[in-house]
Amino acid sequence: MTEYGRGSGSQPWNPGDPRYGDPGYEGRQQYPSQQQPPYGEQHYPEQQQYAWNQNGAGNGDRAGYYEGGGYPQQGYDTGQHPHVQQPYDTGQHPHVQGHQAYDTGQHPHLQGGQQYDTGQQPYVQQPHDTGQQPYVGEQRGPQREEWADDSSTGTHAVLAQDAPAASSPAMDLLPGGDTDVVDEGADEPRRGRRGGKGKKAPKRRSGTACLVVAVVLLGAVGGVGYLGYDYWETHYGPAPDYDGEGTGQVQVEVAKGAGLTQIGDALQKNGVVKSARAFTEAANGKLIQPGTYTLHKEMSAASAVTMMTDTKNLLTLREGIRASAVYTAIDQKLELKPGTTREVAHSQVKNLGLPGWATASSEVKDPLEGFLFPSQYNAGKGTKPEDLLKQMVARAVKNYGEQDLEGKSRELGLKSPLQLITVASLVQVEGKYKHDFDKIARVVYNRLKPDNKETYGLLDFDSTVNYAKSQSTLDTGSVNDLRKFDDPYNTYKIKGLPPGPISNPGMDALKSALEPASGPWYYFVSVNENETLFAVTNAEHNRNRERYNQEHKKAGQ
Repeated sequence: MTEYGRGSGSQPWNPGDPRYGDPGYEGRQQYPSQQQPPYGEQHYPEQQQYAWNQNGAGNGDRAGYYEGGGYPQQGYDTGQHPHVQQPYDTGQHPHVQGHQAYDTGQHPHLQGGQQYDTGQQPYVQQPHDTGQQPYVGEQRGPQREEWADDSSTGTHAVLAQDAPAASSPAMDLLPGGDTDVVDEGADEPRRGRRGGKGKKAPKRRSGTACLVVAVVLLGAVGGVGYLGYDYWETHYGPAPDYDGEGTGQVQVEVAKGAGLTQIGDALQKNGVVKSARAFTEAANGKLIQPGTYTLHKEMSAASAVTMMTDTKNLLTLREGIRASAVYTAIDQKLELKPGTTREVAHSQVKNLGLPGWATASSEVKDPLEGFLFPSQYNAGKGTKPEDLLKQMVARAVKNYGEQDLEGKSRELGLKSPLQLITVASLVQVEGKYKHDFDKIARVVYNRLKPDNKETYGLLDFDSTVNYAKSQSTLDTGSVNDLRKFDDPYNTYKIKGLPPGPISNPGMDALKSALEPASGPWYYFVSVNENETLFAVTNAEHNRNRERYNQEHKKAGQ
């Protein structure tokens, strides 16, 4: 027994006390002669003793014991239980209350440094076990791990191996009046072996608990094994892949700046390849241009890479290209009769996915102008021209839809989103270099102002005349001749914007049209690729033009 009368207050006596196991005591421990009053009217079977305190008070009067009486030679605990020097067991430990130990009649009454024998068991110096243990302190029930109790006998297995068996049953008084009834016949083989080496009580294990533990361990081992296999399979095993060329058609858009891993993820998401890793391994560092690709469902990664990199299967549209040039390129790529794609475009224009505001004016020369988005498209064998046109329109509508064209057109003083696309098409054609786009867009908006005193509301762009005449040249004629040319797209004669876009602009030109630079400019001329001169007045602009002519004369020499 390692604790005596643990109460709800102080900690139990510690066997590490330096006086533990003092060899100077033999047999029955002797204590100072102070006497204690008995507990109530309790009688003991063999020996009855009455202790009187120093003041002569008896029958429970404790005056003088802890108020100056004390124990001069014996340490004691002032908490909930007596302090003892040697480990011993009385068989039925007293219930400790206050400073006194009260016995239930089964074992000696202990108090401070005195011992009262009840006749049941002698008080011995060496540790022994009676086979019966009470609940102590806050301990309310058997604990199978730390205090492995034999639930049938109340015996702690941790003490049973060195302690003798008990010789009598007991009912221990618990804190609060509860009792713990001990089965008298539960430990019959242990009786009569006082002082002998007792057999260690086996710890009982629940079969269900063991099964649960086994299942948990197996699950943990299986989970770790699965994760390890999955990691190996994902990073080092062969990449999952389809076989063959696949079936059907699916369009996949490759964004500008996308890497092979991002492209592989997009292909896997659209059901083209089985895994992104299979695609990246098949691509092996090859360059895949941004654009819209027409591919097959469930095709091998190698086949997908071939379709996306073989120039024979690709159609690339540059920024600023006209719709008429797109039709010609499709006919050539698909080996069709010249004019086939133009006819399809005009006959199926309502089925190609244009937004409602795309054909606001009947004067628009080509409803698809400005909506054949410049990019790279897959045009392999068997591709139909209408399929390519739908891809181009869908790409343009998607990009335009992300820019809030309706809100920005009102903010910029324009009548519709189509006019905003028209401004972008002018910026794309008039500006040779992207770093000039923001300022050129400002020139357009300045010339459109009603109070414009420089050009009086006229754009005066050669590019619009070239579009109207289906040509592309720097020599458009004199200004006087241009003002006589009658066409809704001739900005030398018609104030404001042309009826529709004059090209298919890229995103850079569109963003400049949405966010033009701030400035008072009405004119510009590009001297070379690194320098474009902007002017506020016509006189300043004429000086800039002279410099332009001088630069080109030097280049010609």
